[in-house]
Amino acid sequence: MKVKEYIAEKLSSEGAMLFSLIDPLDYSDMEHIVATAKNAYEGGTDIVLIGGSIGVQGPFLDAVVKNIKEVVSVPVVLFPGNIATLTPYADATYFMSLLNSRNTYWITRAQMLAAPVVKKLDMETLSIAYLVGEPGGSVGFVGEVDLLPRENVKIAAAYAMAAELMGFDYVLTDAGSNPKEHLPLDFISAVRKATNLPYIVAGGIKTPDQAANVIRAGADCIQVGTAFELENGLDKFKAFVASVKGEGKKRI
Repeated sequence: MKVKEYIAEKLSSEGAMLFSLIDPLDYSDMEHIVATAKNAYEGGTDIVLIGGSIGVQGPFLDAVVKNIKEVVSVPVVLFPGNIATLTPYADATYFMSLLNSRNTYWITRAQMLAAPVVKKLDMETLSIAYLVGEPGGSVGFVGEVDLLPRENVKIAAAYAMAAELMGFDYVLTDAGSNPKEHLPLDFISAVRKATNLPYIVAGGIKTPDQAANVIRAGADCIQVGTAFELENGLDKFKAFVASVKGEGKKRI
């Protein structure tokens, strides 16, 4: 089954999804990386994401994905920080355009440079309109982003409308890595009302209660990284999954 089909089926049957993000550069060793992925899978996560805003690549990325795929049976998807964050061992890759960047490299040029490699590898792509809000974290700095204001939700909503009209498969809003708090709930609700595309929310979701609130506000999927890096025991994943699926069931 293609990853797009898997996501569509999961959202139809369960109402919401949890994506667990592992940035290998933030972990001490391969054993720690694989143990986190295994706990994520056994805890009920729907997708394991690999990557980050700085970017992991080459033989190390190959080894990470191969080792993780030995212990999980859910899709392993790349969250690329740049054009080299690609490996044939992944099930799919986010193919993102950072729509609110000031630098056209992150909007279309990186995609142009990566496209021949992606096609050569015959990788499945998830076409994602990537929107970064305040405070933005590393991706806001590296991506040279005009950060979406937290209090003017009309701007985020208009970008989401544009993403749908431009033909993207998904919308992803991100507050950046490890912010003090996630994007405001009215921000998330405004984006949800603006588009029918599946909607992913990332950044600053640190507790199961926050995860439930974000889903309730309109997210279809939440993407969590730092919270699991800091505490990656099986019970932590189970608690997040219970919150996400509990809210998701209310939609079915």
